[in-house]
Amino acid sequence: MLSANARREEIYHLAVTTGLASVEELSARFEVTASTIRRDLALLNSQGRLARTYGGAMALGAHPEASLRQRTGEAFEQKHAIARWAAAVVQPGENILLDAGSTVGALAHELRGFEKLSVTTPGINTMQELAESAGIEVDCLGGRLRSLSQSFVGPLAEAALERMSFDRVFLGADAVTAEDGICEADHAQTRLKELMARRGREVYVLADSSKLGLRPFHAWARLALPWTLVTDDGADPVQVQKFGDAGVQVAMAPVEG
Repeated sequence: MLSANARREEIYHLAVTTGLASVEELSARFEVTASTIRRDLALLNSQGRLARTYGGAMALGAHPEASLRQRTGEAFEQKHAIARWAAAVVQPGENILLDAGSTVGALAHELRGFEKLSVTTPGINTMQELAESAGIEVDCLGGRLRSLSQSFVGPLAEAALERMSFDRVFLGADAVTAEDGICEADHAQTRLKELMARRGREVYVLADSSKLGLRPFHAWARLALPWTLVTDDGADPVQVQKFGDAGVQVAMAPVEG
């Protein structure tokens, strides 16, 4: 069996090469308890080498961004609780914009039965969710395809946005802080999110509680007030207070079960 230091180095190597380390997978791989793995991850996090996520950790460093497929399975119940809350504020006849991402994709799933709804999106997963919804008109923001996020970004998408406005805009986030806004892996993403927010009457950022206060990347989208953070009821009260103090409205969706 590996020593504790060797195990932590191997955990870090796996996180760097795969983009995400799961507590359950690591526990089975190294034949130690989940509690031991969580202590390892906490130490690596305190050293600034990993960023904690729900159920594991994400490497800080070269190419740490997880794919959409990887992110879809993370914090599943939390994301769907957030999606249900967000769907409840949407009204028939509205024109809304759905960002790319796994949580916004869960919102698209919740909207499938709506009638007289107009949806614009750069996200391929949202298009797929709504493709057979007869009561929903879907417009695509074209541009350059980012394969990791399965979404379109760039000047073509930005130019199209300048000719649109929306009743509600729902944004996703890799992380979000009260001080700096939405954190993403790519500057083209943050640029597009800022433009999206400017075109909406009501702006919502959908982010499960594991993403609050994290700074895994160096690209930021700053949002003008007012906007609403929609997270789950497992959010750290300290983080929630920070957003409230910054003037951000916070809604916490209850996670069933």
